[in-house]
Amino acid sequence: MDDIAAKAPKTHYTSAEVTALSHLYRAEIYRSTVWRTRLDATTNWAVVTTGIALSLTFSSATASPLPLVLVGLLVAVFLYIEARRYRFFDFWRIRAHVLELYFLGPILRGQGDPFARGWNETLFQDYQNPNLHITYLEAVGRRLRRNYGWIFLIQVVAYLGKLMIHPVPLSSLDELFARATIGPVPGEIVLLCGLAFHGTWMAIAFRTFRSRRGADRERPPPPATDAVLDLARGP
Repeated sequence: MDDIAAKAPKTHYTSAEVTALSHLYRAEIYRSTVWRTRLDATTNWAVVTTGIALSLTFSSATASPLPLVLVGLLVAVFLYIEARRYRFFDFWRIRAHVLELYFLGPILRGQGDPFARGWNETLFQDYQNPNLHITYLEAVGRRLRRNYGWIFLIQVVAYLGKLMIHPVPLSSLDELFARATIGPVPGEIVLLCGLAFHGTWMAIAFRTFRSRRGADRERPPPPATDAVLDLARGP
């Protein structure tokens, strides 16, 4: 009888196990929060450097548009750093979400199988053999669609605006090429490099759009009333 009882499948957690899993959930939330803060830091760097470049470029009619070109390269470095950080943020966030769905969820409902779909075994395997859940290219695409695409767009509009209005309004295409010239590099080459540079980001953003997580999932229609908001309002 003792052997049979020992082999019987477990159907609930002990209070000590619930406490341990609660601390594990807090740890995962803390890790994801730390990496989320690091994402905000690189985005702030990109915004600040772009603002400085805009200030230098439009400080006078004779100021060079070169700072906007250089800051575009610098923002690309920030994007590289942030995409790498996003992969780790996504890694910790998914672990916390699994605990929310399959550990805290049954507790909130007061029913259900606490070991549904073998989530505990799957999570253990992820701890034993960690594996990032998003590719680097997908991470770049996500950060482009959320933040960096807008930063690059502002840089492009500002750069073209500078060429078109300073020192006097543009009057011909040849004048545009002359203003875009950087040292010995002809303006045509500079503009073509800029087109290739930003075209690459656009291609990555569109290429990874369909591969985003949950893109093919059917979403329910929005509810007529916000039940959570009603609860927050109190009785």
